[in-house]
Amino acid sequence: MSKRHQENQSIEEVLKNFVSKNNLQKGLDKVAVHDVWEKVMGPAITKYTRNIKLDRETLFIELTSSVLREELSYGKQKIIDNLNHELEKELIKKLVLR
Repeated sequence: MSKRHQENQSIEEVLKNFVSKNNLQKGLDKVAVHDVWEKVMGPAITKYTRNIKLDRETLFIELTSSVLREELSYGKQKIIDNLNHELEKELIKKLVLR
């Protein structure tokens, strides 16, 4: 890239280039999924959430309540759709509740 073009880039473009050159998108996605889970599911479910892990296209959620785990298992696809909508990309394909 020429020096002149670099001077005219927006901060957003510079950050996107930095993220892609340094392969940071996966790490940022993992952080974003954690934040989105709390936002979409709300504080009532978040307080029973022990661990959140994104591995490839599978989201693993560890819950402290077996009753809640059973209830959420009936709406897995809806949860996936809501999380992906909030993330603004199809990042999660499978949800595993533990």
